[in-house]
Amino acid sequence: RIKALTKRGKLVVIDPRHTETAELASEHHFIKPAGDVFFLIAFIQALLNIGSPRLQHYADKLSGFEVALDAIRAFKLNALEELTGIAAETINSMAKDFYCAEKAVAYGRMGVSVQAHGTLCQWLMQLINIYTGNLDQVGGALVNDATLPITGKGTSPGSRGRWHSRVRGLPEFAGELPVSVLCEEITTEGEGQIRALITSAGNPVLSTPNGHALDAALDKLDFMLSMDIYINESTRHADLILPPASFLTQDHYDSVFNAFAVRRVARLSQPVRERASDERADWEIINGIGAAFAKAIGKDWQSLPAPKQMIAMGLARGDSSLSMQDLEAAEHGIDLGPLRPSLMPRLETVSGKIEAAPDLLMQALATLNTEIINTDKTTLQLIGRRDIRSNNSWMHNSPRLVKGKARHQLLMHKNDLQQRELADGNTVRVHSESGEIFVEVKVCDDLMPGVVCLPHGFGHQKEGLKMQQAEKIRGASYNDLTSHSALDGPSGNAALNGVRVWVDAI
Repeated sequence: RIKALTKRGKLVVIDPRHTETAELASEHHFIKPAGDVFFLIAFIQALLNIGSPRLQHYADKLSGFEVALDAIRAFKLNALEELTGIAAETINSMAKDFYCAEKAVAYGRMGVSVQAHGTLCQWLMQLINIYTGNLDQVGGALVNDATLPITGKGTSPGSRGRWHSRVRGLPEFAGELPVSVLCEEITTEGEGQIRALITSAGNPVLSTPNGHALDAALDKLDFMLSMDIYINESTRHADLILPPASFLTQDHYDSVFNAFAVRRVARLSQPVRERASDERADWEIINGIGAAFAKAIGKDWQSLPAPKQMIAMGLARGDSSLSMQDLEAAEHGIDLGPLRPSLMPRLETVSGKIEAAPDLLMQALATLNTEIINTDKTTLQLIGRRDIRSNNSWMHNSPRLVKGKARHQLLMHKNDLQQRELADGNTVRVHSESGEIFVEVKVCDDLMPGVVCLPHGFGHQKEGLKMQQAEKIRGASYNDLTSHSALDGPSGNAALNGVRVWVDAI
């Protein structure tokens, strides 16, 4: 798809690393980690100088757009290139190309999200799409109108701040608290202290900020229960592990990723064998735990319906007219065609309009600091990466997925290696304000100077594991370097990219 796109148009990638996608793109520009928010502000300021917004698609469905533009217009960016690594002239040229294109889309996912200003970045990208008339338009930014809706049409519109965490007072978001507060909620005594924990197919010791501190905190729990097939870095602390039956014995419909798909598709994966009498599916285990807990505290428990029943209920909320029988008959799934404009009738705002200037984001913009805080030239900025065969820690216990070249190394530009008198293949000490790791370094000229890149999900050398393949894999945990205090303010999400680190010879 990317090759076809670049034949008929232009793809510009903004990334601190010359990624596999950048290799196929028309243009690639390095950007300083966590500098995206300033790049996007400068991009909108350039659009304001190029031409008027194209709002004919939105008519009376847009609220606060001029308020947002006025705030962005007034924002002072005095050190743009130092903040982003990209010259103002380059940004102006990109903005002109974008504005003049018949169809265009500003798009970003994980890279712009897991940093200090991730929510602002997502907001600013949609303001760009609105300004150029490309939001909810074919050839622009389209939301998948999923066959089984997870937004709109009877689903919850979400929430923020209905309650707050006990220690730091961070707000609830969509019914959840940020995982950054988990450790302190376990270790801080007082009313409401977390004394018991349930995990489901998770490994927070490797996947959450300041993982080594959480590792120690899990030992302080009175009780921990894990639904998992592995004894990993986190579940080794559990008092009870309940392994679910193989997914090959369960009905499955991917409600989340079908809603992210680039076409409207639906597929039910059906069991290929029956469960044995002593095997339980995930939902059956949850039903059992819920029923037992309710009985213990003297409350009623209403069992969850079986997956097929829930899927059928979800299909009924959508407008695809598909039935469970249709899904069961289509072994390889059903393609309902390309994405289509669908945002406007699905808006869940109180006004029923696109709220372009919500108070939360306007406040975050107003308090955005453009001061260059890090003046220590010995530091580097750490970003993460994923490999298609070792995306998450549980994949490391599969011999077929981990065979071949090692993929655990810290990538580092040759200039940064030379300045520290390091060589390719050296084992180095990487330390941040939160912790330290020891890892092998690998020279990488596809990386922006001043940036180092480490994959997450490694760090399997802990006592008590029962993952024989993973234990052989070298590599350190990325989240031994991240901090529970580094957050994206509006969402409370952990800021995992752009971590300040030092790299030393040992």
